[in-house]
Amino acid sequence: MNKQEENRVRWLNIRLKLDEYKGLEKKFSKTSFQTMSEYHRALLLGDPVTVIHRDRSMDDVLEELALLRRELNFVGNNLNQAVRNINSVHGFPDTRLWMDLLTLIKGKLEPSITEIKEGMNKYTDLWSQKLKAEKA
Repeated sequence: MNKQEENRVRWLNIRLKLDEYKGLEKKFSKTSFQTMSEYHRALLLGDPVTVIHRDRSMDDVLEELALLRRELNFVGNNLNQAVRNINSVHGFPDTRLWMDLLTLIKGKLEPSITEIKEGMNKYTDLWSQKLKAEKA
């Protein structure tokens, strides 16, 4: 059985001051509702309203983690290219050259990998301290 939804045919008009409307808009922007009508209907009818909480103090941490992830992707791409080249010339006279090149690349990548690990450890410690503070 398909139950048809009844159309909404009644209008409810209210007048608000500009600051009252701005306050409602601000609260609406923090919810998961798609339209103001849905939000106001939920408020008026006593339906549950889901509020999305965003911790702005972690914005810098998330931005830094995104940069670290990007750097790690660059490192991985470079390493994959080197290994692919070494595998393609295996058994040829150039193999020794490619092995030396891989050693050189590894030497250049090590500082980036160390930097990424240190950054991740730093932000993990920051996150852990924040969680401990919230629990206390």
